[in-house]
Amino acid sequence: MPMTLRLDPDRLLPADPATREVARSLYASVAELPIVSPHGHVDPRLIFDDQPFPNPAELFIRYDHYVTRLMHAAGVELADLGIPAADGRPIAEPRQVWRTFCAHWGLYAGTASGYWLQHTFATLFDIDEHPSAENADALYDRIQAALETPEFRPRALFARFGIQVLATTDDPLDDLAVHAALAADPTFTGRVVPTFRPDGYINPLAPGYAENVRALAAWGDYEVDDYAGYLRALERRRRHFVEHGAVSADFGVPQPYTIDLGAERAATLYAEAVSGSISDADARELLGHMLLESARMSVADGLVMTIHPGVFRNHSSSTFQAYGPDTGHDIPVAVEYVENLRPLLERYGNDPDLHLVLFAIDETVYSREIAPLAGFYRSVYIGAPWWFVDAPDAVLRFRAAVTETAGFSRGSGFIDDTRAFLSIPARHDMSRRLDAAFLARLVVEGRIDRAAAEQIAGDLVVAQPTKVFKL
Repeated sequence: MPMTLRLDPDRLLPADPATREVARSLYASVAELPIVSPHGHVDPRLIFDDQPFPNPAELFIRYDHYVTRLMHAAGVELADLGIPAADGRPIAEPRQVWRTFCAHWGLYAGTASGYWLQHTFATLFDIDEHPSAENADALYDRIQAALETPEFRPRALFARFGIQVLATTDDPLDDLAVHAALAADPTFTGRVVPTFRPDGYINPLAPGYAENVRALAAWGDYEVDDYAGYLRALERRRRHFVEHGAVSADFGVPQPYTIDLGAERAATLYAEAVSGSISDADARELLGHMLLESARMSVADGLVMTIHPGVFRNHSSSTFQAYGPDTGHDIPVAVEYVENLRPLLERYGNDPDLHLVLFAIDETVYSREIAPLAGFYRSVYIGAPWWFVDAPDAVLRFRAAVTETAGFSRGSGFIDDTRAFLSIPARHDMSRRLDAAFLARLVVEGRIDRAAAEQIAGDLVVAQPTKVFKL
């Protein structure tokens, strides 16, 4: 029997017939609701320029390290997946990259990537057969032909996907001209908002830190080692983002460590960081202080503070040297929130003006730390499963881990956190199906009634992210 890529209408719903019937109804009630995406990494220029996507390899493989890392593990060189190398070695042309991917399609069985790709291929391109070495060229031609039509331009897809809000991730010194142009364009009715991402300006160990703070000083017209001027400049840049529609500031940190150094000690460490003489231990202290300062700024300007910790970046030195960052070798590490975040929560944890969304790749912290924190502190919300754990079984584990302690009202709503624009509907649909499955079990077990489940299912899609991210 030939393998089919056709989508099962009951995919991800419970196997038990009675529970599945309830889940079907719950899913149907939210399936067509708009997409609210308050944190992601789509380039706003994609929407502004509205140019055709170049080819299937660029669209689905080249920039998706979920996809490239598994082929690399199976022995495929990254250059053969179209990723440029620092030494200038030849890279495969797009059709050959696609052939390689199709020949390795079996690697993605059971993975979140495989699930999202299957959904995208079936719903957008009417592909009903598994990619393979034999049909690679035919599938490439089908997708390429579709990409050349007006219906597959980014703005047309934005409307087709039903995206209500799409947040991007942006450098603090970005002039946000693209966002301003989109907001002023009468032909575009969507909402695309920037996100303030200051990692390279507050972490002395971040690549390019010295250059970044010098550029900030030049913009702010102060001496680069002037700590007070540095803080004022960050505050001004945040205001610039707020004026352009930003609702959040995002922090990618090794650990959610916070500390109050006091202004004098902070100024001393900042001067050392600017000069390049700071130790790794003191760099950690300064970053912890700047997270606390960032919370203070969020209380003042209203930007939601999201923390994404626990990633060992560029684990493979040889791969980083050859191909650079974001090429599939970032690895999760354990995190600790209770002690690390306490200085921040002691000061701002119950401040109504702070919304603090905590994410994790380390699943052990959900029930032990994040849910209990969110179940007490008014400012704290539970970030949706992220990166390595935004997958079907992990999402259900997440729901089970946090709900009994913190309920549904302390969650962020689903966060797709993606650069892969075409995967956004697949990811949100996955989340809606899994929430329907989880709620259906509670209904069938008599733990909540059906009306409550329907209300919660809808709230998780629109009302909750709208509230948490102050949309």
